Amino acid sequence: MKLPTDLIRMYKEIHGWVGIVAGLALFIAFYAGALTMFEEPLQRWASPPSTLAPAPSLERTPELVAKVKAAYPEAARGYEVNLVIDAAHPGRVSWRAPGGKRGEHGGGATYFASLAKDGALQVEKQQRSQVANFIDVLHQQVGLPLPHWLAMPIMGGISLLYVIAMISGIAVLLPSLVSDLFALRIGRNVKRMWLDLHNLLGLMSLPFHIIIALTAVVFAFHDEFYGAQRMAFSDAANRARPLTRAEASIDGTPTITPIEIVQRLKEQAPGFTPHQIVYGQGGGILPALRVQGSDPRYGQRGPTYGIAGLDPNTAQIIDRNYMPGMQDGWAATTTGLFTLHFGSFGGYPIRWTYFFMGLAGAFLFYTGNLLWVESRRKRERRSGAVQQTRATRILGALTAGVPLGCVAGIAVTLAAAKLLGPVATYGLHSAVYYSVFAAFTIWALVRGAARAGQELCALGALAMLSVPAASIWGGKGLYDHPELVLVDMVATLMAFALLLMASAARSRALAGASDSVWSALPSQPVPELAR
Repeated sequence: MKLPTDLIRMYKEIHGWVGIVAGLALFIAFYAGALTMFEEPLQRWASPPSTLAPAPSLERTPELVAKVKAAYPEAARGYEVNLVIDAAHPGRVSWRAPGGKRGEHGGGATYFASLAKDGALQVEKQQRSQVANFIDVLHQQVGLPLPHWLAMPIMGGISLLYVIAMISGIAVLLPSLVSDLFALRIGRNVKRMWLDLHNLLGLMSLPFHIIIALTAVVFAFHDEFYGAQRMAFSDAANRARPLTRAEASIDGTPTITPIEIVQRLKEQAPGFTPHQIVYGQGGGILPALRVQGSDPRYGQRGPTYGIAGLDPNTAQIIDRNYMPGMQDGWAATTTGLFTLHFGSFGGYPIRWTYFFMGLAGAFLFYTGNLLWVESRRKRERRSGAVQQTRATRILGALTAGVPLGCVAGIAVTLAAAKLLGPVATYGLHSAVYYSVFAAFTIWALVRGAARAGQELCALGALAMLSVPAASIWGGKGLYDHPELVLVDMVATLMAFALLLMASAARSRALAGASDSVWSALPSQPVPELAR
């Protein structure tokens, strides 16, 4: 397909500038997002084992609930019966103490309860690590250390830039699409090799990137979309009502037992596997009694679960808005957006696919920034500038410091979670990550891209090795679940990859073209004929 040269040049400029503005933030979002594909294994890896007695049977759960309410009256406003007992939910019953709402980083503590052999009540404060939650928020907020309400619109704007970068990149690639589709020319022309790799990654993963970009825009402006829909399609009475209702609760002791709820739900939705029964806590649009679970045949609204809203007296499904396979067209479409973004379908094969696609996406933005900075330096050389301009030095340094700072910061805060256990609060994880991130970025700005690239790659490898080291040092019950081995294996492989990158960066700095941003050699004047 032929396009006018001026039009291609314009799209190339748009692609380059939009990429350099959004690329660093998108690297953080994609790298952290790739790790969230295994949020639960990370949670189990980082959390210390529970000391509670084995969970009582569902038949004895009403007895446990009664003892919890008697000893902790605040639990009556809302509690959960956990049907799946694991490291994240070690007790049959759990509840949240006053002091915060669900999802708030600084909210009230969560408690789990069980029955001892003699029937006595056992209660344990949540020992669950906050590191996976921190990584998820880092992904959502594209690395911005801002309040969530402020970071989300900025993330939405970056996602819109991301869409523009894709459209302009396709326009630039169209003229040579057939000849360059699978070209990967490895040789002395390093820039050509990086460009081929960038184009190949971008084109082969284009459907994935379209899905992530569009769903990210929906998430960022979720409230605005619903507000506009409400104003456009609701009557005056509904528009006047507040968007959220007062928190619902279940008065007294429910007459239907947990085991009856599970049985009746199985009759109504045979393919649905319940994980948790939630009583109360029904503020906003959620019912006062609901069951969270999964159905592998359908997409799920949450990363790992869907929700069935039940009648508190009969356990009939009365709210299907979040129920897999029972939603109306609008709810199913909305769930589809969540499902495609979270990869919450198809089990572990899809999660591994999303993990590698997320890492490939982060690498795509990294290579894009490399190419842009190098092209900028070439243009400066052609115009007669022997030394790099300050802007080029800063952009080159940020291209090295920000991605490596993100990689190292997440690794170190993961190690902190393993070593410090419950002491490592959400705030501490944030402090550890941003301290490492800032140190790497400042080091890159001070040392320059060429020197910092090799040095920070080596330091990043050490940061990665701190993850398996933390397992060895503080890993009681280290590999209680087979998939936990993968956390340390992946960290070790990534450390090896960073060491290879450090070696390549050193070779490039000492033996590459002296006019490159990544060269540590003094620049030579441009010959007159080459200008």
